[in-house]
Amino acid sequence: MNQNDKAARFKKLHEGPGAFVIPNPWDGGSARVLAGLGYPALATSSGAAAGVLGRRDGRITRDEALAQVRIIVAATDLPVSADLEKGFGDEPSVVAETVRQAAQAGLVGCSVEDATGDKEKPLYELAFAVERVRAAAQAARQVGFPFMLTARSENFLRGNPDLADTIRRLQAFAEAGADVLMAPGLPDLDAVRKVCASVSKPVNFMAGIKGKSFSVAELEKAGVRRISLATSLYRAAMTGLVDAAREVKESGSFGYLERSLGTPDLARFMQE
Repeated sequence: MNQNDKAARFKKLHEGPGAFVIPNPWDGGSARVLAGLGYPALATSSGAAAGVLGRRDGRITRDEALAQVRIIVAATDLPVSADLEKGFGDEPSVVAETVRQAAQAGLVGCSVEDATGDKEKPLYELAFAVERVRAAAQAARQVGFPFMLTARSENFLRGNPDLADTIRRLQAFAEAGADVLMAPGLPDLDAVRKVCASVSKPVNFMAGIKGKSFSVAELEKAGVRRISLATSLYRAAMTGLVDAAREVKESGSFGYLERSLGTPDLARFMQE
């Protein structure tokens, strides 16, 4: 399947009628497993991408992120979107260039957030955040296929749990050309419903936060169109690693082998 076909397929997923889950692989192997389990599309996670390199979220470069993207894109025929943080720069021109390079790397969508990465001033002022989204959207329109741009309001993750401001930002991002809207960390289903009812573009809900992750059925009923899993699958895999390694180190036993997939079972997901 070529990139244009993937893009058309990805766009159609957002047209409903229900919600779809877009899980987040971190390498070619995890991408193959998720594709083999029947998911319709994939997305990268900035936290998982950093973790693969032994770093914390937000500590990798654009080149490093896109190098991982190319591995995931090459592993399956599924449409792939990417979490590209703030676009790897403050200026709108940098964000636009990130979108162009994302499309060249084989992606059919990406997200750009309004978090600055600066603890002293964690969020961009609304006008500048909108300018950045507008530049990203203009770049997306020029790639030659329907590249789905997701704009994220990071209020609830960055110390400003203001639902009214979050909605105001999302509405402005939609007006600036975003195709999908996202507000990670919404506290409850009522907030999810209010966000979905207040915007005209598809809403992506980020599952993965304890106590703030709801069922697919509940989210679909609330109006959510897309559900991403953030770093949660990567953390689940690393939990298995930590538990198994601790068992060996602390007790000298290998009980984890009884709970693990066998090599032939895992190999069934992989390319020959």
